[in-house]
Amino acid sequence: MNNSLTMLTVPAFQDNYLWIIHNGKHAVVVDPGDATPILHALAQHKLILSAILLTHHHADHIGGVPELLASNTELPPIPVYGPANDNIPAITHPLHEGNIVHLPEPGINLSVIEVPGHTLGHIAYFAPEEHWLFCGDTLFAGGCGRIFEGTPAQMLSSLDKLVGLPDDTLVFCAHEYTMGNLRFAETVEPDNQQLAQRIAVERAKRDRGQPTVPTQIGLEKQTNPFLRIREPSVIAGLLKHQKIDASADDATNFYALREWKNNFA
Repeated sequence: MNNSLTMLTVPAFQDNYLWIIHNGKHAVVVDPGDATPILHALAQHKLILSAILLTHHHADHIGGVPELLASNTELPPIPVYGPANDNIPAITHPLHEGNIVHLPEPGINLSVIEVPGHTLGHIAYFAPEEHWLFCGDTLFAGGCGRIFEGTPAQMLSSLDKLVGLPDDTLVFCAHEYTMGNLRFAETVEPDNQQLAQRIAVERAKRDRGQPTVPTQIGLEKQTNPFLRIREPSVIAGLLKHQKIDASADDATNFYALREWKNNFA
């Protein structure tokens, strides 16, 4: 592990988190939907932007890229890494499953994981030495992204890939949706004691004005209903609330759970 690496949490819009990985001098930014807070953070910490990482094409993840590129007056130009299967014109390094992004500055290696569902081309970045995951809008703390372009089976398969990462992996997702997600999770699994404990912990963070992100894969496996779709308690919740007639295949149950969340008040 590169112990010199630090993470900056950069809030943007109403509930986005933009991430800056840096070593005190050089920085890489993940999903810069807004350039203004990124440029402010770079200036405040006296950092040089050396690369941009994108997970998918939605505007709140890529909107700041042109301004960040224009702000660079040095050569060589800033490389932009992103999904080969999403239409993002700014990308200079298109990526596929299994590619390795080697960034000498600030000093991090990232493995690319294709996670279609939210968008068809969505990717995630996993840093195996640091156990850091940058998953965009695929996995959230207590939830998952909406299925805009892919299928329920694709989204479930994508989440299964992420579940296979080490339990201590820190999940740097892109939104502060946690309390709403956990309210839904509690409706699905009212008897989940780990979930009840988590709700108290996360509520205290929010009361103090602190982010609930990053989360951890191990915690998500215990409390996130979308990762627990095969658990009898989640199936029981779907049946109790008449979201399914009988336990079907995993993808059908997952679709029912996602549709329930979409309409959950």
